[in-house]
Amino acid sequence: MRPRAVAAEVVGTFALALSAVISVNNPGFPIPAPAMAGLTLGVLVHLLGPVSGCLLNPAVTVAIWSIGKLEAKDAGSFTAAQFAGAGLALALGSVLFPDPVPLPVDVSASTGVAEMLGAALLAFTIGAVFMGRIPDRLTGAVIGAALVVAISWAAHGSNGVLNPAVALGVGSLSLPYVWGPVVGALIGAHLSRYLCDPGGRTTRVD
Repeated sequence: MRPRAVAAEVVGTFALALSAVISVNNPGFPIPAPAMAGLTLGVLVHLLGPVSGCLLNPAVTVAIWSIGKLEAKDAGSFTAAQFAGAGLALALGSVLFPDPVPLPVDVSASTGVAEMLGAALLAFTIGAVFMGRIPDRLTGAVIGAALVVAISWAAHGSNGVLNPAVALGVGSLSLPYVWGPVVGALIGAHLSRYLCDPGGRTTRVD
């Protein structure tokens, strides 16, 4: 386990989830929730990317591990750290917003499919970054923009969370908000490896 990297995942997921909590609970907020999420993630990528990779999402963490870009021990500790960070955001959000705006949460397959589509696009982009296809100076902008588009893809049938940890933080956690992002992220990451690294140079490291 890498303590600094784990701490970065806690702090980063806390910040990302808190941004979602704040935007959801301020309907008149001048920055729409998808843009707020994308801007936050873009900033965090540059701040924390060199420390942990700035995954901040259990579904993406599993997907990046599955294409051989993350060790299994890091994937486990990062996932725990991400849920811990989101839990802190949930706790702080309950203090800041004692009467939170309720989010519709259901268990329908269509919700999971919507989350799957958005997560696939996000993981496709992050996979390309991990394979060095995006210049370092552009990674924050590209990943942040991808998150905004991915949320838009999912929002027709879900809350557009795409992240099981953030779903916990905003009170939108149910099975579709877990299996949808995980399946979508796996599809997106492997498609990214196939298209962006056709030589198959990556191998599992564990």
